[in-house]
Amino acid sequence: MGSLNLLPFFATPDLLPAPLPTAEAITASQDILKEHSGRRIVRVGIHFIVKYGAGVSLTEGENMLFVKQFSTIQIPNVYALYSRQNGGHNLPTNYIVMENIVGDSLESCWVSLNTEAKLAISDQLRIHFTRLRQIPSPGYFGLLGKRPFEHSVFWAGDDSDRQVISGPFDSEGQMLEAMVQKYLHNNPGYRKSEYYSRMLPLVLHNHASVFTHGDFQRKNVLVRNDGTLNIIDWEAAGWYPSFWEYVMTMYSCRWDDDWHSWAVKILDEYPNEYAWMDMVFRELWS
Repeated sequence: MGSLNLLPFFATPDLLPAPLPTAEAITASQDILKEHSGRRIVRVGIHFIVKYGAGVSLTEGENMLFVKQFSTIQIPNVYALYSRQNGGHNLPTNYIVMENIVGDSLESCWVSLNTEAKLAISDQLRIHFTRLRQIPSPGYFGLLGKRPFEHSVFWAGDDSDRQVISGPFDSEGQMLEAMVQKYLHNNPGYRKSEYYSRMLPLVLHNHASVFTHGDFQRKNVLVRNDGTLNIIDWEAAGWYPSFWEYVMTMYSCRWDDDWHSWAVKILDEYPNEYAWMDMVFRELWS
C-alpha cells in the first residue's frame, strides 16, 4: 500500500481530454496561475493545468495517482509526470500535467457563504477525509514508497543528519526524536532539546499512521459550479500520525474569521497534540 507508480508516467490516450501539451507549449503559456522560485503553475488551453520547474517535486503527482487508485476522493486527474534535463549541471525541470478544474477556491468564496452552505461543504469534506483515513496503512511514517519526508519540519538539506531527521520512521517515537534532532540542527547546543526529547514521547503516543493531505487550507479546495469539491496541492501528503492533519490545519489558521470553527467539523480534534506541536513548530520555523 506504500507503493509508487513508475516514473515517468503518461496516461493512456483514451483517458486524455486532448493531446498532452508539449514542454514548449507549457513554457510559452502566459496563463500563469502562480509563480515563485523554482516553480510555476500555468493553464494550457482549456483542459490542462501544469506545475513545472526545478523546484517541483513529482511526489505530488505520485500522491495524487495513489489517492485516485485507493480512494474515491474527488481530486484532479493526473495526465503526466516526467522530467527533462536542461543540459550542463542544471537541475532537471519536473512536470506535473493535471486536469483543469473549473471552479473557485473555497478561500475566495467562503465569506459569501451562508451557514447552510458552509454546513454542506463541511459535510462533504468530512466524507473526503474519512475516506482518506480508510486507506490501509503500511505502518511506517514517511512518504510513499517508504521514502524520507520532504516537509520542512524534517528537512536537513544534504547534511549528514538528513537520514536521521528526514526518516522514514518505523514508529511514532522515532519520528518525534527526529523532530528533536531537527531542533538541535537549527539550535546547536540549546538544551531545550533535552526537554522535548523527554516530554514529546510522554504526551504524543499511540497515534496510527494514516495517509494525510498535510496542507488542508481553503485555498486548496476548489468548488465547482455544481457544488462538488476537489482537493488540490498534494505536495505535502504522506503517512503521518493521525493528529497531523488537524495540527497543520489549525497551525495555518489566520484566526480572522470563522474557518477554525468549521475545520473542527471536518477533522477529528486533537487539542493536546496541537498545543505541543504549535510550540515546537514555532521554534523550528522561527
